[in-house]
Formats: sequence, structure tokens, C-alpha cells
Amino acid sequence: MWDPYLGTTGSAGYAPYMQELWQADYKVNPSIWDFTAGWIPSQYATGCLLDSYDMPNPYTVICHLRNDVYYQNIAPANGRQFTSADVVAHYDRILGLGNGYTIVSPYFASTSGWYPLLSVVANDKFTVTFNWKQGTNPLSILTIMQANGSDDQIECPEAVTQWGNLYDWHHAVGTGPFMLADFVDSSSVTYKANPNYWGKDLRWPQNKLPYISGYQFLIIANTATAEAAFRVGKLDVFGSMPVPDALNMIKTNPEVVVKQVPRGDELSLDPRNDVAPFNNINVRIALQHAINIPLIASSYYQGYATPWPASLTENQMGVGGWGCAYPDWPQSTKDEYTFDTTLSKKMLADAGVAGLKTDLVLESDADLDLYNIVQSELADVGITMSTQLMSSASWQSYVMTSHKYDALCARNQGILGFNFDIFRQFMRFTPGYQANYILVNDPVMTKFNNDALAAQSIDAVKQLLHDANLYAATQHFAISLAQPSLFNMAQPWIKGNPGGQVLGNNRLGYPAIVWLDQNLKKSFGH
Repeated sequence: MWDPYLGTTGSAGYAPYMQELWQADYKVNPSIWDFTAGWIPSQYATGCLLDSYDMPNPYTVICHLRNDVYYQNIAPANGRQFTSADVVAHYDRILGLGNGYTIVSPYFASTSGWYPLLSVVANDKFTVTFNWKQGTNPLSILTIMQANGSDDQIECPEAVTQWGNLYDWHHAVGTGPFMLADFVDSSSVTYKANPNYWGKDLRWPQNKLPYISGYQFLIIANTATAEAAFRVGKLDVFGSMPVPDALNMIKTNPEVVVKQVPRGDELSLDPRNDVAPFNNINVRIALQHAINIPLIASSYYQGYATPWPASLTENQMGVGGWGCAYPDWPQSTKDEYTFDTTLSKKMLADAGVAGLKTDLVLESDADLDLYNIVQSELADVGITMSTQLMSSASWQSYVMTSHKYDALCARNQGILGFNFDIFRQFMRFTPGYQANYILVNDPVMTKFNNDALAAQSIDAVKQLLHDANLYAATQHFAISLAQPSLFNMAQPWIKGNPGGQVLGNNRLGYPAIVWLDQNLKKSFGH
């Protein structure tokens, strides 16, 4: 988890000590954009390791690096200055573009979006040029380059040369505000402040970062144990607490600072679109009519869920101009999402599948109670659905890789309503991409994807995304269930937190930009 070469899954581990070219501009008023979406529009990104950038044409990005960035004073970097050669070495290694690395090397980062990148070249000590294939969408270029992930975390090339890889946490070195001090497998990660950190607070440029001397990231497998520790003040922050637990926490600890955020996806029931009976759109619509989304939102999620179906992008992103939110759908489309068991039964009978018996392959860490409700609602229209639970690894192998399931599937994250990289939304229903695990093969969706990748303006991409959302809503590729809220919790003595984010959110430079009010903490007996 300590080497960006291994992929994005460990980014929370090395994010505090490695850094990216860009970061979120946390000066932005949270009422305008609060960074709860995984994707950041380009106007809300700002430089981290870079000072500025130019695009002299749509397929060339010239990055002007800061000249005041230094590695941590740890061997083998020993506090040396960060330069353009480090950027080139990183991307050559991750993408196989040179420096002894080739495209056939077995790298594991989530790098599909980088394939149109031709080269990364150091023009001088603090200038780097990214050369992309001509015709690549300029918005997709910025989306890829400004995204958060291991493919953007810049490691120390001398460390790679000395040890061959960075798999051992003792070899952790970067330019970030914290240094990795200790790691206990399945228990904790401890960070201490980098005394030579170069960064300043964007809000108050006279303030040197980080404010805190260090922190510990605890790995607590049992949710109840973690919540109990937070309740008595042994934990300072708690991210993504589910609805029932959060409501109880608010009741017992009213002093806690709470940020309600939507999940990054719509929970859904995902039919395999290429086999009967779910290759029949009327069968899929019938299933949708069997699901009472507003009741699930108001009852099961106690009102802390969006009571709307979703399409490609999350509804709030649609409200913000990146998609098409449910309130803007034509009434004829909305009518296909109403809860109507009579109509559902009729459509199933007309399709010749009355009394349908089917199977659900369910990821074991999904919300089992929710899918029990779905099972019951389907039973009300004569559908018998049996459920097979699989571990996450087995589910991904069975469903996403080998496509062995032949009916319904579902997992902890749905296939609708995502709120990150907009280009990945198009890919969800385009043949040839692993994200399209429900095997949609629709020429209209494929054209939307191709047109978006070829578009040369932001407005053109926005329009395509809007139209693709409406089209996907009419095709019912997946069955919408609900988009519940999650809750980020922070103790009242945590100050300076823009947008109510959690400790692991490095897109906001957090935790480097928060501080503790020690007097307030003492007043609560801690």
C-alpha cells in the first residue's frame, strides 16, 4: 500500500507524505462546491507541486513547478529540491513511458485514462510538458491529470533505485506535510509532522503547515468499536458513518460537528442486459415499478436518502450542470420510475415472465437489509429472487472478470449515479470496459462515449453528459433503489476543516490544514 506503482487502493496510506501536481482549492466557498464529489471541476483545482500550467493547444499541457518544494530530510532524498526530473521519472515508471520502463511492464495503477499520453518531457529544471495524442478531449486531459489517485502521487526516484520498490513502509519518503513514523499491520498508521515542509495555508498564506504535530490513523475492523471510541472522545474524526449509527451519535453526542454527504453512487439492482429475460427493456421497467424508492428513502433510511432514481451521474452533479438531475427529466420518463405493483405485474405478464424465478449475486459487504427489502418488494409482484453472497474479491472475479452470473447482481456500490470522473460514467455502459459488468451493448451509448472523448470544449462535454443521462434513464440498464446519505463526524475541538471533510481526504490538503483547540478539548474532559 506504500508504493503508487501498485495502484490507487493504498492512496489513503501514502497521501499524507506524497503529493500531486494539483490539489483541491479549499478556498472555494463550500456553498459553491464542497468537494464531497469525488470529481473536481477544473475551475476548483489549484496547484500543489505546480505553480501554474498552460495549454498552448488542446493536447499539450505545460506545467510550471514550484521552485520551493523539497523532499523530506530522509535518506536517500535527504531534503533535496523537487524538480521536473522527479515528475518525468514518476510517470515513466507508472505508465512505462521511458527511463527503462516500457509499456509492457506489469504496472498495476488504475491508468486506463492515461493511454493517450505520449510522453512527459522536462523542458528545464522546473518545467514539464505532457504531450497527448492529438484529438484527445482537453477536458478529459485535465480530469485525468487533476484526479486523486496513486497515478498522481510523486515518489522519490532515488528510493526506487535504492530499494527497487517502495513496498516496505520504512522506505517512505516524499514532499508532503507528514512523514510516516510507524505502521502496525491491521492496526494503525502513525504520521509525524515534516519539520521542513515547504507548504503554506492557501487561506492564510503567512501560516506554515502543518498545524498539528502528528496524527494516528486507526484501522478498526469492528464498526461498533470504532463508534464507541469516537463517542467517548478517543477518536477525533469518523468518516462515512451510515444513517442509523449517525442519528444515534447525534442524539448521544449533540456537540459533534456533523457533515451530511450523499454517497458517491446510487444503490441499484443490476441486471445482465445481454441475456433473457433482462435483455427485454419492459422486464427491466417492470422491476423498477416494483421498487418503492420514496418509501425506502423515508422509512429504511429515515429520510436521509435522495428519494429520486439516478442515471449516469449523481443527481447533485446534475443540479450543478454535470448531468441531468431527476427533476429535469421529462414526465414520460419519470412515469417509468413510479411505484406501481399493478402495472409491474401486467408488464411481466405481457413479457411472458409472470412468476419469474431469478438469482441475485450479492457482494457480502453490501447492505443486506436493503436487498431483503428488495427481495420482498419483488415477491409482491410475483418475482422469486434467491440470493448468493460472495466476498468482494470473489464477486469481482465472478461478475466483473469472468461474467459467470446470468441474472441479477449487486454490490456495496451501485452502477448508477456516480459523482467522480465524468468520462468514467460514459464507460459504464460502453462495451469493452470492465466497469460495464452488466454487459450493455447499445450503439447510442457507445456514440455518446466516443463523442465525449473527441469533444474539444467543456460545453460540448456537458451537453453530451446531459443527453446521455436522459437516454440512460429511458433505457433502464439498471434498477434504481436509493442514494442514502453518509455522515462525516468531527469532534468540536477540530478546527479549520473546510467542507466538513474526513481526515483521510488529501484532496483538501487535510489533515495538514486543521488544528486542535486544546482548551475546548479539555473542557470536554479529554
